[in-house]
Amino acid sequence: MPKGVGRWLGLAGLVIGLDQITKLAVLGAFTLGESREVAPFFNLVLVYNRGAAFSFLADAGGWQKWFFLVLALGISAWIIGMLKRHAADALLCLALSLILGGALGNVIDRVIYGAVVDFLDFHAAGWHWPAFNVADSAITVGAVLLVWEQLFSVRAKNAKEAQS
Repeated sequence: MPKGVGRWLGLAGLVIGLDQITKLAVLGAFTLGESREVAPFFNLVLVYNRGAAFSFLADAGGWQKWFFLVLALGISAWIIGMLKRHAADALLCLALSLILGGALGNVIDRVIYGAVVDFLDFHAAGWHWPAFNVADSAITVGAVLLVWEQLFSVRAKNAKEAQS
């Protein structure tokens, strides 16, 4: 394993651990559909998402569980390969590690519960953002960092080429 990959895999493992611990806490304290207000704009709620982001394909009849499982595992394998090739690129590896940990955290849910456990419910003026979890948050932050890294690495590369 290339030097430095272990720390990125460790970060992904930390995301998985935090994700699973929070989900177990919610599963132990809530019944399905139960909601508790934490702040005027935020509730904790226990819901299951059988689909993907924003419940995409949630009512598709069951095949989507296996589709999302295989997709997440394939992407995870690709990410591990990217981590090996780019272990010294800190921002890229941070982004990929967050995405990897989040993806695998949700894979665990699909295997154990047949759906992803969501519990964070933000709302305003009667409108609720779709419930999500720690894994989803890690994926989102990782994706934003990945876009950031790609935008600025392209600019840096173009600036170097322009100077040559």
